[in-house]
Amino acid sequence: MSGQAESAIQGQGRVGKVFGYAAMVAVLAVIAVPLFWIVVTSFKAHDHIYVRPAEYLPIPFTPENYSDVTTRIPFFAYFRNSVIITFFTAGIKIVLGVLSAYALSLLRFPGRNILFVVILAALMVPNQITIISNFALVAQLGWKNTFQGIIIPLAGVAFGTFLMRNQFLSLPHEIIEAARMDGAGPFKLLWRVVMPLSWPTLVAFSLITIVNEWNEYLWPFLMSDDERTAPLQVGLTMLQNNDGVTNWGPVMAGTVLTILPVLILFLVLQRQMIKGLTSGAVKS
Repeated sequence: MSGQAESAIQGQGRVGKVFGYAAMVAVLAVIAVPLFWIVVTSFKAHDHIYVRPAEYLPIPFTPENYSDVTTRIPFFAYFRNSVIITFFTAGIKIVLGVLSAYALSLLRFPGRNILFVVILAALMVPNQITIISNFALVAQLGWKNTFQGIIIPLAGVAFGTFLMRNQFLSLPHEIIEAARMDGAGPFKLLWRVVMPLSWPTLVAFSLITIVNEWNEYLWPFLMSDDERTAPLQVGLTMLQNNDGVTNWGPVMAGTVLTILPVLILFLVLQRQMIKGLTSGAVKS
């Protein structure tokens, strides 16, 4: 009887693995197929993009689309702007997220829990709701078409505060108290004890923040008029024609060039990111 039960459990385990792998393949296809099509289209000649049935290989191979991107728009100016906006916005978010999470988790002051609830409420408010008021304020300050007009309204820290606070609360309380008994002040405790123990989560937070800021489109589009401050995502729209005959080869080539920096960054830091996002999920 026990042998039959064991066989049934093993059979259920195999079925579960099959469904698990099938779901993984389905998710991978949903993610990979559009990326594959973007890359293939970026090497296609204009006449071969709209053919029926669709061609799944770029024949003839047309790498000129990539050079066309840099000649039709000031690509490197847009790239520079994206780097500036991402660097400063992500940097502000990471610093403020760490400091606010540290204060909300390891410091004692009145109203700490109420303040954290307010921050959680900010996570539930879509950014689109505040666009009109932010636009009016930035326009009154004369910051339209400036980097500060793009960066400062985006420098919110609700997600980072939530993620880093949970990480700080999961640290062994004994280590924190031992450092305090040894005379470590708030900043020394943060940089010498808390941050080294929270490195994977910080990497995950930083990577998510950098990717989000690099891909930001709506607010920079409203704030930027030309290549002086517009990022790549806005610059790519300049490759499209208004007469409905857009050459999608250069557009897809520009998209590939835009994706590459964050893709390389993710490949370099993916292990730390996964470790950071899953820290605390398994107790020792």
